[in-house]
Amino acid sequence: MSKIQTISATREDVYRLLAACFYPPSTALFEENCCATLAALLEPVTLDTARYAREASDAMINESPESLAVEHARLFIGPFQLAAPPYGSIYLDDAKTVMGDSTARVAAFYNSCGLHLADDFYELPDHFAVELEFMSFLAFKQREAEVSGDTDEVARIVSLQLEFLGRFLMPWLEPFTTAIINDGEAPFYQAISRCSSAFIIADYTALKLCEQ
Repeated sequence: MSKIQTISATREDVYRLLAACFYPPSTALFEENCCATLAALLEPVTLDTARYAREASDAMINESPESLAVEHARLFIGPFQLAAPPYGSIYLDDAKTVMGDSTARVAAFYNSCGLHLADDFYELPDHFAVELEFMSFLAFKQREAEVSGDTDEVARIVSLQLEFLGRFLMPWLEPFTTAIINDGEAPFYQAISRCSSAFIIADYTALKLCEQ
């Protein structure tokens, strides 16, 4: 595997693991040491992102799946006022509600890439974790094209990633992650939010360099 293919594989895994951290916490998140794996993957990328991942891993030592689920619900689900709603439409649409116009645009973008949310999947298309998983999928497609030596397809997939990040994820990345960090009551989610923000911004910058 070439250095470029290794980077693509790392991006694929990083986006997938970050997504897992924003879904309701499962025992696998603990048993598989997801944040420790994330820190190891990020070490060669940027030191800041790796440090934040290690902080998230350390914070999990003081948590159980049950206690983390309580924090997840308080931040992202309710029933009370949410500290950080995880849906893009809350931040991007004038109405500031879920299932806004931007939600439909995100779903249409997925469809244009040949993806459809499964019938038994009940999360909205513009949930933060879903958008991270989509970026993992695009990183996988980029790696496939790199392995086959299809430079035109690589360029197309890079362009798709830049478009998706620029239109749908980057515009609400800062207000969403900042709301979690400023909440100040959930060390794990504070750390993983810092990690997500730093990685996505760095990745967006690197993709723009690839396009030049």
